[in-house]
Amino acid sequence: MTSRITLHVDGKARTIDADPDMPLLYALRNELGLANPHFGCGLAQCGACTVHVDGEAVRSCVTPLSAVGNGAVTTLAGLGTPDKPHPVQKAYVEEQVPQCGYCINGWIMTAAALLTKTPKPTDAEIREGLSGLKCRCGTHMAILRAVKRAAAMS
Repeated sequence: MTSRITLHVDGKARTIDADPDMPLLYALRNELGLANPHFGCGLAQCGACTVHVDGEAVRSCVTPLSAVGNGAVTTLAGLGTPDKPHPVQKAYVEEQVPQCGYCINGWIMTAAALLTKTPKPTDAEIREGLSGLKCRCGTHMAILRAVKRAAAMS
């Protein structure tokens, strides 16, 4: 059964007709036409679908619209702009992290949420905070450097 649902995405109210059980990821990509987050595993195991809901990193592939409520959804596009990137986005470029780029959405969104909660994390806290994310290109060491660089910018 569909309902009229208003989502607050990247600072804009967007209304769709959707089943409240629909995963947030499907609403963002299919209903709103956003290019990020990405579909990875569909099981919350890889992180490619990560967005923020009220500042918390969540796996949108398993988060039903009903769980979002009036929460503010932030995607990678809403985190920063090309002219004013978020410190994590800036650090990723400076550390030349991206290779294929498919997983970047999850790593950046998770790292940004981590740095909000723990502005000056230790290496162990960074590893713990990013655990469960997948990168098949093997850029893990560059990712760690980028998160440390972003923390130093704050």
